[in-house]
Amino acid sequence: MSTEGSEHHVGDALLGKDGHHHAEKDKGLAGGSVGLLGGTVLGISSVAPAYTLTATIGLVVAVAGVKMPIIFIAGFIPMFFAAYAYREFNRVDPDCGTSFTWTTRAFGPYVGWLGGFVAIVATIIVLANLAAIGVQFFYQLLGSLFKNDNLGALWENKAVNIGTCLLFLAMATAVAYRGITTTEKVQFILVGFQLIVLAWFVIAAVTKAGGPDDPDGLAFNWDWFNPFTGLTLSAFVAGLGASIFSFWGWDTALTINEESKDSDKTPGRAALLCVLSILLTYLLVSISALMYAGDGTEGLGLSNEANQDNVFGALAEPVMGNPWYNLLFLAVLASSAASLMTTFLPTTRTMLGMASYRALPARFASIHPKFKTPGFNTIVAGCIAGAFYAILFLVSEAVLTDTILSLGLMICFYYGLTAIGCVWFFRAELFTSFNNVIFKFLLPLIGGLGLWFVFFVTLKDSADPEYDGSGVAIFGLGVVFVLGLGLILLGAVLMFIMRARDKAFFQGRTLNRNTQTLIIPE
Repeated sequence: MSTEGSEHHVGDALLGKDGHHHAEKDKGLAGGSVGLLGGTVLGISSVAPAYTLTATIGLVVAVAGVKMPIIFIAGFIPMFFAAYAYREFNRVDPDCGTSFTWTTRAFGPYVGWLGGFVAIVATIIVLANLAAIGVQFFYQLLGSLFKNDNLGALWENKAVNIGTCLLFLAMATAVAYRGITTTEKVQFILVGFQLIVLAWFVIAAVTKAGGPDDPDGLAFNWDWFNPFTGLTLSAFVAGLGASIFSFWGWDTALTINEESKDSDKTPGRAALLCVLSILLTYLLVSISALMYAGDGTEGLGLSNEANQDNVFGALAEPVMGNPWYNLLFLAVLASSAASLMTTFLPTTRTMLGMASYRALPARFASIHPKFKTPGFNTIVAGCIAGAFYAILFLVSEAVLTDTILSLGLMICFYYGLTAIGCVWFFRAELFTSFNNVIFKFLLPLIGGLGLWFVFFVTLKDSADPEYDGSGVAIFGLGVVFVLGLGLILLGAVLMFIMRARDKAFFQGRTLNRNTQTLIIPE
C-alpha cells in the first residue's frame, strides 16, 4: 500500500490514554525477538570495546597522559546522563527512529530531520572505521600465525587495504541483511570472546607490571583520577572527544526497541547496563595498560607515536606472551566484525523511521518479506560506508584519527540534541515528582549541555589543520572540522531538497508531538 492518501494530520492520532504513542500498525520488523540480555549484548557489541580501546587509548594518552582513567569517566558521565533521556523518551514512544522521532516531536521537523541525518551519517562513517581496524588486525594476525612480516604489513598497501575493507563490509552487510535473530546469536559468541580476552590482558598486564621485564611500567596512583591536576582545558576537551566516541553505540539497544520484548522498558534498561559494563571494562584496561606500559614516548610507552593508532598491536605479545597474544589480535578482529554487524541496526532503523514519516523517500521504508529487515537500507549503508572509506583513505594518511575525532563532533551534536529535547518534550511534567526532576530534567540537561560544550570547543580547535597531527588542510581548514561540520551542513542541504520533493513531513502532517507511529508502505 502506498503512503499516498494515508498521511496523518495534526490531531488525527493522539497520545493514548496511558500517555504512550501506540503504533496503529508495526513497521514489519520482527517484534519480541530481543530480551534484556540480548539487547545489552547487542549494545556492547556495537560499542566494540576491544576495537575502541586499541583505537582510542593512544589518542587519549597523547593529550591527557596518565589522566586517561578520569578522561574515560568524564566521557562516561554525559553519555550516561543522555542515556536517561533516551530511556524516558523510549518509555512513551518506543519508535525505531529514536533521535529523529523524538527530536521531531520535541523541536519540530527541521531540527528532527537534521538530528536523524547526523545519526545516520555517524553510524555509516563508523562502519568504515570498524572495517579499517578489522583489516589491520586481520593481516597482523595472519602475519603472526605464518611468521611472515610481509604478510603482517600487507594492510599498509592501499589497494589491498581498500579491497579487503570492502570485502569485510560486504560480509557484514550480508549478515545484517538476514535479520536480527541471526545477528543476536552471532553476537553472544563474539562479545563473550572479546570480553574474556580483555580480562586476560588486564590480569596479565597487572601481574607483569613493575617486573624485571617491564622497564616502562608505572605504579598505580589515585592521582590518575584527579581532573584538577596536570590537565589544561584544551587537553581535557580533546581527550573527552575521544572518550565520548569510545562510549558511542549503546543506543543500538534502543534502536531495536520495536524488535524487543516489553519494548517500553527493556531497551532502556539494556542501554544503561551496556554503558555501565563498558565503563568498567575501559577503566580496568586503561589502568592495567598504564601500569604495564606507562605513558612514555619510547618503547612500549602509550605516548609513542608508533603505538598510538594500534595500542594492542604493540602490547599484545609482551603482555600475553607467545602464542597467546594472537588471541588479542583475534579479539580485536572479532570486536570489529561484531560491531560491523550491529552498527547496521541503528543506521537502517533510523532510515526506516524517517521514511515511515515521509522524511526520506518511501523506498527506505521497505521491509524484506522473509528476513523482516530493512534490506534496502542495509545495502545502501554498506555501499556508502565503502565509498566513504576508500575516498578518505586516499586523501588522508591519518584516516583512523580523522574519522574518530569527526565522529566525536557528530555524536556530541545529536546525542546532545536528544538529551535537551527530553527536557523540552516533558517540560509540562518536569517538576511534578522527584523522579521527573532527576530523570527528565536534571540528568538530561547536564548530559546535553556537557555534550554541546565539547561539540563547540572541538569545532573551534579542529579548524586548525594540525589538530589531528596530520597537517592536512581542505580549503585551509582541518580535516576533522571539514568532515564534522561539513557533513552536518550537507544534511541541511539535503533536508531542503527532500522538502521540495515531499512537504508533508516538514509541514508537521506526518509526525508531530501527538501523532502515533505511522504505517509504512507494503
